Amino acid sequence: MASDATVADVNGRETVSLNGEPVEKRPRESTSHDASLRVPKEPQNKVTVVLGAQWGDEGKGKVVDLLAMDADIVCRCQGGNNAGHTVVVDSVEYDFHLLPSGVLNKKAVSFIGNGVVIHLPGLFEEAEKNLQKGLQGWEERLKISDRAHIVFNFHQAVDGIQEQQRQQQEGKNLGTTKKGIGPAYSSKAARNGLRVCDLVADFKVFEDKFRMLAEHFLMMYPNLNIDIDAELEQLKGYAERLRPLVTDGVYFMHQALTGPSKKILVEGANAALLDIDFGTYPFVTSSNCTVGGVCTGLGVPPSYVGRVYGVVKAYTTRVGVGAFPTEQNNETGDLLQSRGREFGVTTGRRRRCGWLDLILVRYAHMVNGFSAIALTKLDILDTLPEIKVGVAYKVEGKPLPSFPANMDVLTRVSVEYETLPGWCCSTEAARSYEELPPQAQNYIHFIEDFLQVPVKWVGVGKSRECIIKLF
Repeated sequence: MASDATVADVNGRETVSLNGEPVEKRPRESTSHDASLRVPKEPQNKVTVVLGAQWGDEGKGKVVDLLAMDADIVCRCQGGNNAGHTVVVDSVEYDFHLLPSGVLNKKAVSFIGNGVVIHLPGLFEEAEKNLQKGLQGWEERLKISDRAHIVFNFHQAVDGIQEQQRQQQEGKNLGTTKKGIGPAYSSKAARNGLRVCDLVADFKVFEDKFRMLAEHFLMMYPNLNIDIDAELEQLKGYAERLRPLVTDGVYFMHQALTGPSKKILVEGANAALLDIDFGTYPFVTSSNCTVGGVCTGLGVPPSYVGRVYGVVKAYTTRVGVGAFPTEQNNETGDLLQSRGREFGVTTGRRRRCGWLDLILVRYAHMVNGFSAIALTKLDILDTLPEIKVGVAYKVEGKPLPSFPANMDVLTRVSVEYETLPGWCCSTEAARSYEELPPQAQNYIHFIEDFLQVPVKWVGVGKSRECIIKLF
């Protein structure tokens, strides 16, 4: 008796041999296939992103605070407690370094994503300080990704040693905040870092890994002062406080993005020109503070990124070392420094000041694709009879077509300025665009025309009320 067998014919089609007679096998028809799966779906909830467009300290905290008032989720996606955001509410000044500024909104969930590096003593200290100022119930509103890496005390010590070595070897340091951010990201890239999920799992396993990591750094830096047992004891306590806050960040964000309608805000730390890839390398931070960091630092697909707002200060400042083409080492620089109270929130360092550099901001826009701009601290320019704006770079008399990657080139550029008339009156009381002096309106128009990006907000003071919405 002949048996049935499946064979392939010369064309590769599957046929069934039935009692020696070949019969073509037809594909089984699916009755339950959902044809709507093939229709591309528009994302349900897109994230709104706020990013610094210069060297940091642009006043992102204020813009985030404004948008966070009606947000459901506020996220941090990169950096650590090297960032500093000041938010003034009802004359109370809150300082945030690791906590998203949105934690002030009692109805919003604050989320620290996997791209952030977390120094636990710093986190709890910061919460404690703000608690005394009136920040209530933050632990009920905070979620932390289980994939976020941890900054240990020895990372901070190593940061200090590395800065010292640079100073001795090259006569210049990077001007880091010495918060251990670079060494923690180095551990992450070297695949010997430890994450939040390690700390809240089996502590004995964590302890073994921690000791290995500490030994690794001791071999590299023999005069490093580490009390391994004391830090482990401290971490054991933090593990208990941390456990209720920890969540699977990818699942948390996926639910937020695909579930019921939600307003999701992402608060960038640092800024475009401090980005590890696109910034003024090596005088940069150790993470991606441009828009790509939102996807990798939270687990958000690119199609879910909605509006991207760039925060631009009405002049330029920079903390620490590195090229600064529009810097003013003169009375103008001193005036901007004193009127703008330009001291770092994290380090207290005096910031270097100069004219607005639109070549630099345009470059930040090329990388980030800003939907609109928030122009901050316009009021600091109130007393100037004329205001200069950097519009082109030249090296040895030749125009530079783009923002240079090489810092030796950037230190040699000469800046071409456009001089605009000042307004010589206070803008601090203005609450609408129409109330601004015509020269201030022209300054805003000039920025919009050069960047081809609209200005959506203008800041004329420290508090929430001092932000003018243009559209």
